Amino acid sequence: MTVWYDVQGEGPAVALVHAGIADSRMWEPQLGSFPESHTVVRVDLPGFGRSPIETNPVSYRGAVGEALDEAGIELSALVGTSFGATTSLEFALDSPERVSALVLVGSGIDDHNWSGAMEAFDEEEEAALKRGDIEAAVTANLDFWLAGPRRGLDEIDPEIREQVAEMQRLAFRQSRGHDDLRSVRLDPPASQRLGDVGVPTLVVTGDEDVDDIHEIADRLAREIPHAQRATIANAAHLPNLEQPEEFDRIVLGFLGDHGV
Repeated sequence: MTVWYDVQGEGPAVALVHAGIADSRMWEPQLGSFPESHTVVRVDLPGFGRSPIETNPVSYRGAVGEALDEAGIELSALVGTSFGATTSLEFALDSPERVSALVLVGSGIDDHNWSGAMEAFDEEEEAALKRGDIEAAVTANLDFWLAGPRRGLDEIDPEIREQVAEMQRLAFRQSRGHDDLRSVRLDPPASQRLGDVGVPTLVVTGDEDVDDIHEIADRLAREIPHAQRATIANAAHLPNLEQPEEFDRIVLGFLGDHGV
């Protein structure tokens, strides 16, 4: 597996794992703050950014482990957003000896009963991709995830809109020809093992995110032992991009409180 990653800073290790609508570039705001106190590893999961799809099924948590191995890091905190949060949670359950803390931002969970709004979005995205209209699929993702259900895209900083659009556009291009792509499943799944998480955990949402994500976050905070919960105002699915100073304050404060 060829996994792109980079390393910056010195101190306790923190791996940043991107959302499914983005790649490692989404963490650029954190590169001015996190490396001041931590060794920061950014990773592109297979099919995103600079990491190709080379296997089917794909082990996304295996990609995280490979990046850490190549960086010479045995123990790391994981900060993951959305798909990256789900991957981070699974990695922590699969390789608990390698994880010092978890920050789960806008996470999914394998057994969630998704809402009608989510199903409608999935159908819109799938229809756009089937007819080869990548730009329509990109716009659907920006509207649903970046803006959220209560805001319009015109309310989002144009630079952030274009940055996320470019990352999502590249991901769609990377996925061409891989319609049957599958991921290596965790067995038993994470939904049945939340009580086994044994590291300090912070569950974060942007207050403008979709209701499903808030419901999942509340469940994670209930079922993961001693998990903490935080919400960031004026942000949806990517609060580190929309509100980087508040995100850094909350996440770095959490890590510092736990000696990570």
